[in-house]
Amino acid sequence: MRVVLPGGTGQVGNILNRALTDAGHEVVVLTRTPRREREIHWDGRTLGPWAEAVDGSDVVVCLAGRSVSCRYTTANLLAMMESRVRSARVVGRAIEAAARPPALWLQMSTATVYAHRFDAPNDEATGLIGGSEPGVPGYWAYSVEIARNWEREQELADTPHTRKVALRSAMVMSPDRGGVFDWLLWLARLGLGGPVAGGDQYVSWIHDRDFVRAVEFLAERDDLAGPVNLASPGPLPQRAFMRALRAAWGVPVGLPATRWMAGLGAFAVRSDTELLLKSRRVVPGRLLEAGFAFEHPRWPAAADDLVRRVRAARGRVPARPARVRR
Repeated sequence: MRVVLPGGTGQVGNILNRALTDAGHEVVVLTRTPRREREIHWDGRTLGPWAEAVDGSDVVVCLAGRSVSCRYTTANLLAMMESRVRSARVVGRAIEAAARPPALWLQMSTATVYAHRFDAPNDEATGLIGGSEPGVPGYWAYSVEIARNWEREQELADTPHTRKVALRSAMVMSPDRGGVFDWLLWLARLGLGGPVAGGDQYVSWIHDRDFVRAVEFLAERDDLAGPVNLASPGPLPQRAFMRALRAAWGVPVGLPATRWMAGLGAFAVRSDTELLLKSRRVVPGRLLEAGFAFEHPRWPAAADDLVRRVRAARGRVPARPARVRR
């Protein structure tokens, strides 16, 4: 099949590009800075010659949007909102204008749309949408609003011949440099991989190979549309998550961090504490109901696999992970 990846040069885009290309599919990447074969320039805002790649394609997987690996200042939050909404809108317009529109449009979204909670998991049918939880920073609601507006642009697009799925993805764990697993492993290796602010907050995640398999599964089916959670069925508290990661690498101790220490750490790496402190207890209700079988449903075994791949690929792991790519 012919797959178009708008915004496909980041971590998730590279994972999909490699896997789909290796499987024999034709992959075209839309990027602001094309450097390789099958990369086409677009600005993520306006229609242009790039839309010809969408016309006649089988699947579009829109991954565009400003990286969340930044301080959540007002300017950065506005940039996240604008980049996500505008890119989804212009992809919709390209599909609307196509003489041969793709059969499927997978639009990246985020598990952050769900509420910060500890009491029960969030699936697509019964999960609580966030934005009004008591006792959390006010700007967390804006992250939820970004996700809702992101998905709304896809919903509003007039694409009657194209099935639309919003990928409410948890953190994608892969051995790639600059990804979230790279940073977490670096912290664990430094002895800093202990519980943060008590460690009761849930971590939702998905192994990179299950992410790819889920995308392929959605492309093969014709009966799934709307929001779909891309997350393992085994979210777990941050304390247990980091304990399993330390065990996979062989680090016996992880120093705990208070909330204010987490704030200092996030500031040092130019990130935000929401990524550490929000409890994302998300489960893949619709995927499981449709019969999708996860290869890596539980974190300890998934962490073992990822660590093995890191060691096989790198030999010696650099002292500090690469900057997360957008």
